[in-house]
Amino acid sequence: MANSKQIEELKNILLERKDKISKNIQGSRDSIDSLKDSECKDDFDYAEVSSDSFKEGIIANQQMNELKEIDDALKRIDKGTYGICEMCDESIAIGRLRAKPFAKFCTPCREIYEVEQ
Repeated sequence: MANSKQIEELKNILLERKDKISKNIQGSRDSIDSLKDSECKDDFDYAEVSSDSFKEGIIANQQMNELKEIDDALKRIDKGTYGICEMCDESIAIGRLRAKPFAKFCTPCREIYEVEQ
C-alpha cells in the first residue's frame, strides 16, 4: 500500500498530466478548427485536411479518456480509496501506480478485466 507521501507525489503527477492533457486537447480542437477553415483547391487537399482532422479527433478522444481516468483517480485520492484495487480490494503495488498513476486494478485483476473485455 502506498503511504501518504507516495500518494501525494502521485497526486502531483496526476495533476501535472491533467494540465498537460487539457492543453493538448485544446490544441487539438484549435487545430481541427483551423483545418475546417482551410481552403481545399483539389481532392488531394480535401483528403489531406480530412485525414488530419480525423487524426486530431482520435488523439483528442484518447486524451479525453485518459483525462477521465485521471479525474477518477483524483476522486479516489480524496475519498481515501486510491491504491486499492476496485475488483479485489487488495493494495495496488506502488510500482504499478508509478507506471500508471490512474490504475484502478492490481496487475492480476487488470489481466482478468482485459480478457473479459
